[in-house]
Order: sequence, then structure tokens, then C-alpha cells
Amino acid sequence: MQRAARKSFLFVFLATSCLVLGSGHTPRAEAEGKTVIRFATLAPSGSTFGKILKAWKRTLLKETDGRVELRYYSGGSQGDERDFIRKIRAGQMDAAGVTSTGLGIIVRPVLVLSSPGLIRTYEELERVRAKMTPRFETMFREAGFELLAWADAGKGRIMSTMPILRPSDLRSARPWAWKDDLIFSEFLKVVGANAVRLGVPEVYAALQTKMVDVVPNSALGAIALQWYTKLNYMSKESFGIIMGATIIKKEKFDQLSPEDQKALKDTAARAARALDKVVRQDDEEAYQVLLRRGIEALDVEPYRAEWDAAGAETRKRLTGRIFSKSLLAEAEAAVEGR
Repeated sequence: MQRAARKSFLFVFLATSCLVLGSGHTPRAEAEGKTVIRFATLAPSGSTFGKILKAWKRTLLKETDGRVELRYYSGGSQGDERDFIRKIRAGQMDAAGVTSTGLGIIVRPVLVLSSPGLIRTYEELERVRAKMTPRFETMFREAGFELLAWADAGKGRIMSTMPILRPSDLRSARPWAWKDDLIFSEFLKVVGANAVRLGVPEVYAALQTKMVDVVPNSALGAIALQWYTKLNYMSKESFGIIMGATIIKKEKFDQLSPEDQKALKDTAARAARALDKVVRQDDEEAYQVLLRRGIEALDVEPYRAEWDAAGAETRKRLTGRIFSKSLLAEAEAAVEGR
């Protein structure tokens, strides 16, 4: 299980973070009598996501009669998600698999989906996607991208070396926040805590030296990055679903025929659903592994009102800065099935 979690997580980690890996050379698209889509991903080719990408490539080739080929640049060879977006805009890459970090760089309002306290279950996430996808698709097109398919990456939890039961407990802790994380950083300000801002590769050492003692993560991520070896507690309840998506530069997408555009989006959606199924299962298995490894699950439900109040205040502060009031209202209605 630990090995499986490590593999699948390397793509899907984090809502709150992004693996910062060294940039490699930028490949050039080759003319082979077909449209080649250069696709950047953090996932190693042998990971769960890498295997699903390969299956997507085969299916797309078949359904377009060889006219469209996905060519992957995996393992972070093209840098991190910020590098992906920069290279796509510069015409050096065409598409990528990104988390909320990368999505927010393109369309900041999409971060409404990561607002604390908004989406807690997969069922709520599915309802929001079903209702709001057309609106987000329009936003991405206006920004020069096509949103191919959503994906998710497990349940976000608060993990720590000491019990964290209520938001005020964070004030005496040293919570980690990724350097460019707008959402969790604001939440920490609301509850009166001071964030320790680090890149993901720095976190393990920071846990060792006690520079940080609280980290938001998924069970899958805690195993993959070995953070769990330095932690004692985790929240029993989910604090949200880590999300991501596959995107392509609109200019590249528009080069395809309507038939091939449909094939690309249809196969992307099928690949994303296959990934979701694997990740959701692996994340739940990882949670059980952590329990067996001695990590204590803390029930924060008795203090849910305090967490909800802090989340509501965070959403209020972000409204008008990151997303509009109408967009937040639409997301809230979708969560409730309205």
C-alpha cells in the first residue's frame, strides 16, 4: 500500500502545495503528419497517473484514427505548475495536468472551489462540478485555455505533532503553508495563527527540526512524502477535497477539427474518472494505513461550529479579492443541491 500510495500521489498531491522540481529542456513539437499535443505532468511515467495517461494516449489515437497524439513530459521534467503555465503560454508546451495551484494561476476565481468549509464530500464536489463547469469553461477560454476535464486528489486533513481540535489551537502551533497558497494562508490569518511559508521539498526537514508542526495534507500525500513518520495526529473529518484538472492552450485546441476536439474532451473525461476512482480508493486505504501506523484520528465535530465560522470569515475576506460574491453564492447553492 505504501508503495502504491507513493506512486499515485506524485501527480495528485495537493490542493495546498505543488512539488517544485528542476526544469529540463523544452521539447519541440515534431511534424509527423499528425497533431502532437505536448503534455506536462509531475507524475513519473510508471505512476498510476502515468499509466492512465498512456491509456488515454492509446484511446485518443484510436478514436482520431491517428490524427492526434498526446506526447508526455513527465516526472516534473518541465518544472512545476507555474513553469507549465508559463511554457504553455509561450508555446513551448501545449497542455498539462495541474492542481488548484496551476488552475488559480490561469483563472484565480476557480479557487472558490478550495474555499475552507465549502466542499467537504465527493458528492458535494460532483454537484458543484455539474452546475458550474460551463461557467468555469468560459473563464478558461477567455484566459486562452480549454478546460478538458476535472480530477480530484483525495481528502484534505489537518495533520500535526500535537492535538489540533479547534481553530484556536493553531495559534500556539507552527502551521505550514505553501508559499503561493492564497486560501490556507488567509484561513490562518483569520484564526490568528502565523504561517511558516515553505516549498513542499522543505517540509520534511522542517518537521524533523520542529520548524513546523502542523501540515494540511491527504492521507495519500502524508505517506507518499513520508511526512507521517514525523506526525502523531490527523483530523478524522475531511476539511475539503483536493482538486485538479487537465488543461490545454486554446490556440492548440482550436487547431483540431470539431470531431477531434470532441474526441479529446471525451477521452480526457474518461481518463479523469478512471483516475478519480483509483485515487479515492487509494486515499481511503492510506487513511487506514496511517491509523495502523499509530496516527491518532481526532474528532473535531464537537468544534465544527468554530471551524465553520473561521471558514465563513475566510470566504468573506476572499470575496471580491479572489472570487466574486455571485460566484461564491453559486458554489454554495450547488453544494446544497439548489
